[in-house]
Amino acid sequence: MGDQAKFIEKISASYNPKGAFIFLGAGLLDGEVVAAARVNLPLKMMNRHGLIAGATGTGKTRTLQLIAEQLSDAGVPVFMLDVKGDLSGLHQPGEPNPALVERGEALEWPFAPAGFPVELFSLSGKVGNPMRLTIEDFGPVLLGRILQLNDTQTGVLAAVFKYAEDTKLPLVDFEDLKKLLMYLTDGPGAKEIKDSYGRISGATSGTILRKLVALEQQGVSGVFGEKEFDINDLFGRVDGKGIISLLNISDIQDQPVLFSTFLLSLLAQLFKNLPEVGDQDKPKLVFFFDEAHLLFKDAPKAFLTQVDQIVRLIRSKGIGVFFCTQAPTDVPESVLGQLGNRVQHALRAFTPNDAEALRKTVKTYPRSEFYEIDRVLTTLGTGQALITVLNEKGIPTEVVATHLIPPRAIMGPVDMQTYQQLVRASPFHDKYHEAVERRSAAEILEEKLQIHAAEMAREAAVKERPKSRSGGRVRQTPLEAAQKAATTTLAREGTKLLARLANGLLTAMFRKRR
Repeated sequence: MGDQAKFIEKISASYNPKGAFIFLGAGLLDGEVVAAARVNLPLKMMNRHGLIAGATGTGKTRTLQLIAEQLSDAGVPVFMLDVKGDLSGLHQPGEPNPALVERGEALEWPFAPAGFPVELFSLSGKVGNPMRLTIEDFGPVLLGRILQLNDTQTGVLAAVFKYAEDTKLPLVDFEDLKKLLMYLTDGPGAKEIKDSYGRISGATSGTILRKLVALEQQGVSGVFGEKEFDINDLFGRVDGKGIISLLNISDIQDQPVLFSTFLLSLLAQLFKNLPEVGDQDKPKLVFFFDEAHLLFKDAPKAFLTQVDQIVRLIRSKGIGVFFCTQAPTDVPESVLGQLGNRVQHALRAFTPNDAEALRKTVKTYPRSEFYEIDRVLTTLGTGQALITVLNEKGIPTEVVATHLIPPRAIMGPVDMQTYQQLVRASPFHDKYHEAVERRSAAEILEEKLQIHAAEMAREAAVKERPKSRSGGRVRQTPLEAAQKAATTTLAREGTKLLARLANGLLTAMFRKRR
């Protein structure tokens, strides 16, 4: 569609950063690879966040992989969600084949197999070293999202969390939260919370409790507990390469709200605990948020507000976040507007909804003298993408259709034996493998309930004791009753005797006078 010399000039000017960069591939013009039109992503702009989108099977996961590999080479740690459990191959060098060699030659980037340091984690602890968080660090908004609570119920949950914070009750796991809910609804804490935080109705408390129990029955309550995952463990390096931490959720794919919300909670922990660093030559960590549409689907307003705030502010901590999903329309506009680096794989327009998503996606890209954006997006092949990023000055680059380089590691999982060896050999195996039990809200409240029960028993005993002689009947022991009866009998008989003596004496005196 355009002059090749002009194309090379424009693309080279847009994608030729002065500092370190990630090489994505070469430009495509009229369906042909133009190797001289190199497409680079400035490393210092990786904390400006990004979006990797495209239909199923168009190469999104491999794009994640090739970016993660180069970040690791640059000494930048990476965190990735491994949805299918097939990213563990990052640990081992890939095997050359004619297709990879040919592709490397066309892009003037020879295929060079390489492996990378990998850590394997799991929420269930079944397919990796456990990654846990405490209930209190998860917070009421994110927990309300997992439990699918309405605004009123989430508000009650927030009041419960505030009470726990104010009264120094550690909320570690589900048992702590259930115990506290019952204590504040039907227990001695009901009056206390009513005066300071508002009354909790039995219906609302019951709903929250039932949803907690339902989640426990699905076998995922182990996500909450201790030993809690330390976010500093995401910043490791081996021989100068950044460690790629993989969260394998292949065994809990039927719990999308759980794992997507858990990822957001990790981001919240990073935002809360990391110091401000401003703009650096490279990010401290890049966080890939795969299956991002699951995070936003049917999400309440309070939850979306928290996502927006975290994404907006976390870049100042040196953290870059890349959302990976099928279409840009999966991401709310408030978040989408913060994603300056875009890698858009092919979109399909098989249905009216697809056509509408395509139309909206086209509007998010600047005009191009080399491409008809809507046509290009529907004709891209596997491993090709439409790209625009931020240059080192923060200015959006020219839109360019790009033939991406292939990853250098295995594009698939390692064998099961190697996988298990990686898990067991990790320094995090001993650190997180065994759950830790400590004195938390459940134990503290149980002690309070026992003390309260003892006090109630004492009060009941006091009420059953004899009343004072100044009022009411006096309860007597059998011995006291017998003594009183004997005393009464003696007094009565003595009185009768005195009366007879007195009567006899009076009679005698009367006779004498006569």
